[in-house]
Amino acid sequence: MWLLLLFIGEIMRAYAKLKQNWEFHRAYKRGAAFVSPEFVLYVVKGKKGELRLGITPGKKLGTAVNRNRAKRVITAAFDICAPHIPTGHDCVIVARTRILDTKSNLVAVNIERHLKKANLWVE
Repeated sequence: MWLLLLFIGEIMRAYAKLKQNWEFHRAYKRGAAFVSPEFVLYVVKGKKGELRLGITPGKKLGTAVNRNRAKRVITAAFDICAPHIPTGHDCVIVARTRILDTKSNLVAVNIERHLKKANLWVE
């Protein structure tokens, strides 16, 4: 039963996670950057044919509790936006200190606004 729930949980996620350091640096160097008070979004065409997300909460956010909260807020916001993003792109979101005071719905609105600027939003 537990294995079945784990498998279903992975199917529901519409994107994969970036994990390697070189993947993050590739997005920083080649990607388009969009700045918001809560985060910085880097979008680059991916080498794989899937949508992938990387989250970077820096040490400036404070303790591990704050960094984990920032990751949860970004993940929840990206879950809302993921069905509208075409596959084949890598997105890296760098958290800024203001993200600790905002809700995931407002972050999702900002992600949507930046993706529309990049012409990556599909209705």
